Amino acid sequence: MAKLKIKLVRSVIGKLPKQRATVRSLGLGKIGSSIVQEANPAILGMVKKVSHLVSVEEIPNA
Repeated sequence: MAKLKIKLVRSVIGKLPKQRATVRSLGLGKIGSSIVQEANPAILGMVKKVSHLVSVEEIPNA
């Protein structure tokens, strides 16, 4: 599977507690922080729930 580079681009201030928890469980903290995760169904579901807060870039396997 491909890898995803997930970057937090919007603040979680004022968002629902579930959305805050999802962002934290992805491993994101401050605006501008980014992580690389394997594209599996669990990660894709979390990204879909907070898609308005993050940007996602696919990194193909080399």
